[in-house]
Amino acid sequence: MKLKWWQRFLPRNSFSQTVLLIGSLLLINQLVSYLSVTVYFIKPSYEQINQLIARQINLLFIDGVELSRDHLTIVDALNAKVRDDEMKIYNQQNAVAAGLDSATYYGFLSEQMSEYLGGEAEVRFSQGTQLQVWIRPPQAPTLWIKVPLTGLNENDLSPLTLYLLVIGALSVAGGWWFARRLNRPLKRLQRAAVTVSKGEFPKPLPLSGSSEIIEVTHAFNQMSHSMKQLEQDRALLMAGISHDLRTPLTRIRLASEMMVDEDKYLQEGIINDIEDMDDIIKQFIAYVRHDQESVREPNQINRLIQEISQQEVNRDGEIELDLQECPLVPFQSVAIKRVLSNLVENGFRYGGGWIKISSKHKPKYVSFIVEDNGPGINEAKIDELFQPFTQGDSARGSVGSGLGLAIVKRIIDRHHGKIELSNRPEGGLKAQVWLPIDNS
Repeated sequence: MKLKWWQRFLPRNSFSQTVLLIGSLLLINQLVSYLSVTVYFIKPSYEQINQLIARQINLLFIDGVELSRDHLTIVDALNAKVRDDEMKIYNQQNAVAAGLDSATYYGFLSEQMSEYLGGEAEVRFSQGTQLQVWIRPPQAPTLWIKVPLTGLNENDLSPLTLYLLVIGALSVAGGWWFARRLNRPLKRLQRAAVTVSKGEFPKPLPLSGSSEIIEVTHAFNQMSHSMKQLEQDRALLMAGISHDLRTPLTRIRLASEMMVDEDKYLQEGIINDIEDMDDIIKQFIAYVRHDQESVREPNQINRLIQEISQQEVNRDGEIELDLQECPLVPFQSVAIKRVLSNLVENGFRYGGGWIKISSKHKPKYVSFIVEDNGPGINEAKIDELFQPFTQGDSARGSVGSGLGLAIVKRIIDRHHGKIELSNRPEGGLKAQVWLPIDNS
């Protein structure tokens, strides 16, 4: 399904979507709270302060301004009528020197002040050691009156800001905890499902989380238990059949060995058939065992390749080695040796007597390759060869149980690796296996 352009920027997993939803709701809540407090608390407070300052200015000019020998200018005369801690009057030049240019103009307060003073006025706020209000009154448009607001300092963290920060932090932390708690059982389910897909069956998951998650977890536990029981029954059935078949095979072998010399040609055929059937039984047992009998330890893949080549030295064919220096890789040596043996056996069985085994090293993987010079296989059927009881096409014969590559694929999957089959340009089949250096 093609996503819309805006959907590409949205998170895809449940945890991120929950966090985004909670965060968006909290942001909207914070903005509404801030605007509400501003409109219904802060703005009326500043308007009230503005009205009080306007009354003081009206009182300052109500009796007029009298110049005298001690107060030669209107600025001196007005400053003489107020206390130093209430307000101070400046002319334009001195106001600029005192920080007027750094003050911020407020239009709605200026309009309100103009109504209170009966003429065009201007209000500015400056931030220093304390908050200060600058007013240009209509009674003296060339003067500026500075009124300090003691107890109000924008440098200090206001209760509103502190409230919003604390509530925001607690809300985000609570939302994160809620989303994490909601998604923890889902993560457990995901990991357990991956484990089951590899043929392993974990212990029953704890029933925690919401009621829906508990129901899903309970259903998963039942499914895992049923699959484990089914796998055990299947393994027991196949192992039992394979074991029971060996009893009549043993009797047939003993009977064939007591045959007279005239039936020697029949004896050899019977013994060969018995050996083929015994190999098939061994593959059945190997397939149901899962190779869980040993732990993974750091091993050198080149050592196993050399062991296999020495074991096959008496075969009617040639094994060519091309080994690069490779690091240690954690794997089950018995299981990986079985992979090599199966691939080499297929090469000798279906090839022309020539086998090449090579190894490579990449940053995250160690790889080994088994090649033969046989007729190859139909590329359309390559993926099917990894299914149990599936054999190659007529070009490579139909001998065996069809479990060899299925066993190989299962072992490689359990090691978190991968295997790939392909036809060689020169003719023959190429099987390449990758094993991760860190498969924990």
